[in-house]
Amino acid sequence: MIQRTSLPVQRLPVRFVGDDRWVITRPFHPGGEDRTKHLFERVHQLSDDQVEEVVSRVIDDFRHRHHDIETVFYDNFEAALASLEKAGLEYVGEDGCMNRSRRLLIGSYCTMEYSVASAALFNPSIVPHPDQSKVPRGSLRFLMSLRATGEGHLSSIVFRTGTIHPDHTIDVAPPGPFTHRAKVSPNRLYVKRLFHRKLLDIALSEGAVDRVMSRLPEQFTIAELEHAISEAHREEPAELQTEETTDSMLWLARENYQLRLHQDADISEVVFFPQSENESRGIEDLRLVPFVDDDGSTSLIGTYTAYNGYRVLPQLVQTTDYRNISIHTLNGDCAQNKGMALFPRRIGGHYCMCSRIDGENMYIMLSDILQFWETAELLQAPKHPWEFVQVGNCGSPLETEAGWLLLTHGVGPMRSYCIGAMLLDLEDPLKVIGHLEEPLLMPTEEEREGYVPNVVYSCGALIHNDYLYLPYAMSDTATGFATIQLDTLLGKLLG
Repeated sequence: MIQRTSLPVQRLPVRFVGDDRWVITRPFHPGGEDRTKHLFERVHQLSDDQVEEVVSRVIDDFRHRHHDIETVFYDNFEAALASLEKAGLEYVGEDGCMNRSRRLLIGSYCTMEYSVASAALFNPSIVPHPDQSKVPRGSLRFLMSLRATGEGHLSSIVFRTGTIHPDHTIDVAPPGPFTHRAKVSPNRLYVKRLFHRKLLDIALSEGAVDRVMSRLPEQFTIAELEHAISEAHREEPAELQTEETTDSMLWLARENYQLRLHQDADISEVVFFPQSENESRGIEDLRLVPFVDDDGSTSLIGTYTAYNGYRVLPQLVQTTDYRNISIHTLNGDCAQNKGMALFPRRIGGHYCMCSRIDGENMYIMLSDILQFWETAELLQAPKHPWEFVQVGNCGSPLETEAGWLLLTHGVGPMRSYCIGAMLLDLEDPLKVIGHLEEPLLMPTEEEREGYVPNVVYSCGALIHNDYLYLPYAMSDTATGFATIQLDTLLGKLLG
């Protein structure tokens, strides 16, 4: 390390570490439809008594590990059955005589457990919890998101809750008894105007797009989209002559989906697991922000990185009731790369985002539509030796009387990551009021070892009782907490 910090940052004795006991169920594909067909045949060869014995044992073994395991098995049986029918393969039981126990047993063979945080728990973001009831005076209940990594380095997002007390101690609530995936809602409604613009943004033929969109109402479901595509193919095949055009329309619909949480689910039990093609190799680094619009309406919004094994894509998550959660692709020339962080309110009537579109420098983007980002202006290039490689944000800016407090990350020698801070003008965020010359936080000797050594990193902090509370990842392995008096930090930035 080439520089030490002199700021009075206090590390708290709080740790979030990976735990291989947090398991979810995932569909298991044995290896192609032919092998699935063989599986159906082998189960069919069992007697009714054998089926009952095996399926009862499996259910007894796993019912205490998962909520409603029988529904999981049945859903995965239905998915396996659909794959056979789509492939045009005949299978045993095709005549509909297969009973529930055989279906459950086949579903159990098409199911696997996945330990979401067996490798690491890191890159946190924190916001005030929407429910502050029964919280002691001077305390604050919080909601924290964390990137969890398991087998195959596949990342998902998990959540924890806790309480910050006036003496700076933090109580972390124990997670619920089950861990389960948030489910995709089958009846997502798409807004025609926005969907049309997104189709044009991915460079589809305007004529082909218009032929399909003209057949849809102002709000439509994916089933209605499929029907409109089928009608357009039948009536005007010349306009939709390539499968790529219609496949892209359906791909875009699948990438913009909605999650629905069970009414009784505790947020600490929920896992945001990759659901779409864009996310197939992981969901990374959710940056949460409580957003207040000009009309006073509030929502929780987050930006995250989707990875499909070849490229990274920025996505947006939004909810107003914390039960129905919309996932959107971000579009426009500047919706690219990692680390987009939304300001908590509009500025001058515009949505405002901090980003790192070129992978090296920080930018400010303005937009009138939350899902579209077309222009960007340079905010800050690497300035100090500890950030010469690249500089980016560490979460959404925090509003103070002195300005927007923007936590940053800088990459220096030996790919060491440090956390810094900037202060931006409240009305003109392109105007930098102050910039720390030294890191706010850098790895200690105890924090340097991990999956990615020499890294401290965060996706968002909060201010409470005139203190900055900063959860931070340690070398892509675990998560800790640090705090500093706000006036001290602002004084350094303004000095």
